[in-house]
Amino acid sequence: MFTPIRTPFEPPETGGVVEVAEGVLWTRMPLPPPLGHVNVYAFDEGDGWTVVDTGVDTGKSRRLWSEFMAGPLGGRPVKRVIATHHHLDHIGLAGWLIAEHGAELLTSRTSYLMARMLRLDVQEAPTEEMLAFWRSCGMAPEIYEKRLNERPFNTADAVHALPLGYTRLQDGDEIEIGGRLWDIRTGDGHAPEHLTFWSRDAQLVIGGDQLLGGISPNLGVSATEPEADPVGEWLVSCERFVPHARDTHLVLTGHKLPYTGLPARLTHLIENHRHALARLTEALSEPRTACDCFEVLFKRPIKEGEYGLAMVEAMAHCRHLERLGVVSGRRREDGAILWQTGE
Repeated sequence: MFTPIRTPFEPPETGGVVEVAEGVLWTRMPLPPPLGHVNVYAFDEGDGWTVVDTGVDTGKSRRLWSEFMAGPLGGRPVKRVIATHHHLDHIGLAGWLIAEHGAELLTSRTSYLMARMLRLDVQEAPTEEMLAFWRSCGMAPEIYEKRLNERPFNTADAVHALPLGYTRLQDGDEIEIGGRLWDIRTGDGHAPEHLTFWSRDAQLVIGGDQLLGGISPNLGVSATEPEADPVGEWLVSCERFVPHARDTHLVLTGHKLPYTGLPARLTHLIENHRHALARLTEALSEPRTACDCFEVLFKRPIKEGEYGLAMVEAMAHCRHLERLGVVSGRRREDGAILWQTGE
């Protein structure tokens, strides 16, 4: 019987902080809806601070960071920036903290290379690869036409230029942060080589988006790697974390609230996707595109602002069933893949 998941802290107000453990401060940086925020953690190193994740590069976030450093951080320098993974809400201001404040960047090799590549890849119009991928998912015609005539969002729009050099962290390493010794374990699915940190005293886990509590992270394929299997990688990662999880762990998450009850949460994360795959398998007795599967997978209407994330996650679940040999896909004349279970 698992100990129930609990959230022992209320979230900080904008610009405020909560001390979640001795020498560990939690603040938030703003994001657009639906998430609305990303969690940032600062660890007291005595003569300075190590911070984990940063938020996106906007004027408001820079102002909040400046106030955070001058106030709760006591004017002591940010010495290290650890990025749990390459997504822009987690690494967006790392380059600014490095360039303006002399910090050092620590992250996984894949996270660094992905972030740097995406930061340099600026597109003023959708590429042929993007368009073909959207069609393969069965994107709604009205959304496709709208995107066809829009400038795509680019990582460079919200991520400061990254430094040429960084310090690599990898699975199996140990690292000292804030006077504690931590084991590094990586996961995949939401982001490749996503870093998590497990304190040796069994009190804290830095989970980023790999171990979220109140929501499940997006598991999506993209035009960059359209035949990837992030759902399979995610399930394998969760299973690998199970033996290390303790009810005593306070999990410091990338979004929503820190929580205890990690063994129960890992079980929920695994079972949620297994149930979704079972529903999808049943629904694909009739041919459907990935975008035809929203109601089956998410059990609610998908709004326009969520459409892109829902689309890539639906395609990821179809790809996982394909990898398992449960479904196969055939191309429709318009380029959409119709998925269907075998005879």
